[in-house]
Amino acid sequence: MHLDVKEIRDFYYRSTLGRAARASINKNLSSIWPDTNGLNVLGFGFPIPFLRKYLDTSRRVVALMPAQMGVLAWPSPEANVSVLVDEKRWPIDTGHVDRLIMSHSLEHASDISALLTEAYRVLGPGGRALFMVPNRAGLWSRSDNTPFGQGKPFSSGQLETQLRLHGFLPEKHFSALYMLPSKKRNLQRFSPFLEKMGQKLPFLVGGLIMLEASKIPDVTKGSPILDSKRTSSGVLEGLAKGKPQPVLNINNKKRTSKRIEI
Repeated sequence: MHLDVKEIRDFYYRSTLGRAARASINKNLSSIWPDTNGLNVLGFGFPIPFLRKYLDTSRRVVALMPAQMGVLAWPSPEANVSVLVDEKRWPIDTGHVDRLIMSHSLEHASDISALLTEAYRVLGPGGRALFMVPNRAGLWSRSDNTPFGQGKPFSSGQLETQLRLHGFLPEKHFSALYMLPSKKRNLQRFSPFLEKMGQKLPFLVGGLIMLEASKIPDVTKGSPILDSKRTSSGVLEGLAKGKPQPVLNINNKKRTSKRIEI
C-alpha cells in the first residue's frame, strides 16, 4: 500500500523528525555520489528530498512518482521536472540514465519484479543505482510515526537477492537513521550524536538500508559491436558494385511512444 504523496512531503518538510532524517540521508548520499556533473539523474518513488543537490550540476534531473502515490510539482517555483507514471512502464529511453535513486518505492511496489525490470532497462552502461529501503531489523520499520513504518521492510540479504535476480550487481552497503524515530524533542536532541556513533559502531542497526548497485550487461542479447559489423557490410556492398545506396533519414523515423529525452 502506497502512502499519499502529501503525507511523505509533510514528514520531510514540516516535521522536525523528518528534517533530521532528510539531513542524515543526504549526508550519506553526498559521500556516495559527490559529483554528478554532466550526468542524467533519475529518481523514482518519492526522491525529491534527495535530488535537489543535483539540480544545478547534472545534465538532466527527473523525478518519477507512481500513480498509486500521486505527484507533486517540483521544484517550485522553477520549471517542473516531476512526472506521474505507471510503476511498470517509465517514459524514459532505454539506457539513458547515469544515476538512479529508488526511494519509498520497493517497499510499496505491487510488482517488485516489474519495477526492478524497468530500473534495469533505463540504467545505462556504467550507470549506478542507489536503492533505499527500510531495515527490517531497525526501529524505524516498527514505528507508525514515519513513512518508513509503512510497506514491506527488507533485510540486506533480501534486497541483495532481489537485485541479483534482476541483473544488478550489489557494490556498496550504507546505513542511515540511527536516531530514534520519536517526535519527542527531548529525545531528538540526541539525534546528531546517535547518527555519528552509528557510523562508527557496527553493532548498531540503522533504520534505512542504502545499497549502491551497478548493472550487469545482458550478454544474451548479443554484442552491439559485432551486430554493427554485420549490418554495416550490407550498406557498403553497393559501393563495390558501383550502385548508389539509399540515404537513411533518421529524422523521419516514426516513434511509437512518447518518452522523455534526458
